[in-house]
Formats: sequence, structure tokens, C-alpha cells
Amino acid sequence: MLLTTLIDAWTALAFGSGAQPSQPVRVARTNRRATGRFSTGLYRNGAGNLRYKLYVPASYDGTPMPLVVMLHGCRQNADDFARGTAMNELAEQFGCLIVYPEQSRGANWHGCWQWFDKAHHERGHGEPALIAGVTQQIIDNYAVDRAHVGVAGLSAGGAMAVIMGRTYPDLFTAVGCHSGLAHGSATSGHDAMLAMRNGVCVAPPQSLAANGLPIIVFHGDRDKTVHLNNSDCVVRQSIAGGPTPATGVAQVVHSAPAAAARHAYTRTVHRRITGEVLAEQWTVHGAGHAWSGGSGRGSYTDADGPDASREMLRFFIARR
Repeated sequence: MLLTTLIDAWTALAFGSGAQPSQPVRVARTNRRATGRFSTGLYRNGAGNLRYKLYVPASYDGTPMPLVVMLHGCRQNADDFARGTAMNELAEQFGCLIVYPEQSRGANWHGCWQWFDKAHHERGHGEPALIAGVTQQIIDNYAVDRAHVGVAGLSAGGAMAVIMGRTYPDLFTAVGCHSGLAHGSATSGHDAMLAMRNGVCVAPPQSLAANGLPIIVFHGDRDKTVHLNNSDCVVRQSIAGGPTPATGVAQVVHSAPAAAARHAYTRTVHRRITGEVLAEQWTVHGAGHAWSGGSGRGSYTDADGPDASREMLRFFIARR
């Protein structure tokens, strides 16, 4: 109870009472409307139950499609996150199924995934077990391309997406983390606040040392809720947890100047010597704690950045 109270207090301080980010917010850059089916579902197992929303694009005809699991941030829900990321519209273009697990306010009254609680760090327990169960339920009920199952999230959802990729590498093929933290960054309320404020790099748990999945990371360099240092920590942990040691990784950096009314960004690609991509790291200059390239129809979005939704889908579909 103390742990949850401390985290809730920091969340309230960081996010305020539903306040939006300070950056200009504009409608996402897409002309394609979501015309498929957006339905509500429920999953239950021994860890509890979890509601979710599932978007099935109009083009779905039983042919296997990629699946993306989207984990919202604190003070958000499935509908809000779908609007802000515009993932449903992109699903029509890319031909993907999108599922949005929704944290229960009974589990956390701010709707935060509990990445900071050790009870939710391991396979088969707590929230990872519920999210994995929702994912498997969609795989069982729909035609899913098992070679392309991604998991992504924002803030607390980004931290939980990292946990999911590290604890269920047999279920997911790639991870997207936006403004999140590394697996095991905190096991107490005090640790969580330090990690969010300053950033903390931790070694991957020894039992998961060979479970690194390809990862794409977005983070604003003016994020005052989750420090930018956490972006480096997520990437380092992912690379260290893969089958190739960090010393065997080449690094290529691409920088882009600011276009009209757009944030500049730096994109760093980490590769094996063989050329295979291990991680992409996008630092969005001038952006705060908000989904880059998102729509003003949802909360915590910044339309002036590169389109994180489109880039994550591109990354997920390219991985196998």
C-alpha cells in the first residue's frame, strides 16, 4: 500500500490533474480514417481480469496479420490512447490488428501499469501474466502473423512494454518504448521516484540474460516526468540482454534538422556487426512527456515530433 501511495503521489505531481503537455498539440498527420471494428473484450486468469479494446481493420479477411499490443500511460485508457496515437487509422494502412489492454482503476487509481512493483516483474505473475493472456487470446481467436507481434507503450506503459518483451520473448517479436524505463529500474516507491527523476541503468536479471528483443525507443529531451537518461538505460539493457554482447555492436547516428513547425530529432541505430538491427533510439529535441507525432484528440501528445506510431509499426513489421 505504501509503495502504491508513493507512486501515486509522484504521478499526481508529474502529471498534474489531467493537464496536457506544454508543447503545441495538433491533429495527427493521417488522412485515412479508421473504418474497421473497435470492440471491447475481457480476459481472466489466476492473476485477475483485464479489459481491453481490439481494433480489427476493414481489410481483415482471415489472412494472418501483424498484431500490436498498445499499453497506455497513467491517467489514460484504451480509447484515449487509441485516439492520441492514431494507431487505428494506421492499422488500416499497414494491415494490422491493434489491442489496447486497459489498466483497472481498482489496481491503480491513476490507471498506471505497476512497472515499479516487484510483483509485476516476472513471467507468469501479476500484470505481465494478464497482458500476455490478452495477447494470447487475440492470437487464438484471430488470424495473427506470429512472426510480427509487437508490444509498445507510453511512460508507465512503455516501462511495462519493456517488461513484457523481456519476460515473454516467445510471444513478442519486438518492443516499442516511449518515455519509459528499463526492466527492474525500481522495486520500491523511493527507487521509482529516483529513476523517474534522474534515470537509472540496471543489468538485466540473470535469468533473462539471453532474452533481448529488437527495440525502438522514443523520448523527448525536455521530458520532466521521466528523465531522458532512462532512454539510454532501456537501450543498454536490451543490447546487453541479447545474444550478441555490447562490444559486438556497431552504432550509426542520423540527425535531422527541424522542418517547418517540427521538432528536430536524433536517430541512433544499434546493429550487430552482421548488420542486424538490435535497437533504434529516437531523441526528440524540444519535446516533453508526450507521444511524438500524436493527435490532439488524445491526451499527452505532441504533433510536432516525428510520427512514433508510424515508425513503430515500420519497425515491428521489419522484424522477424
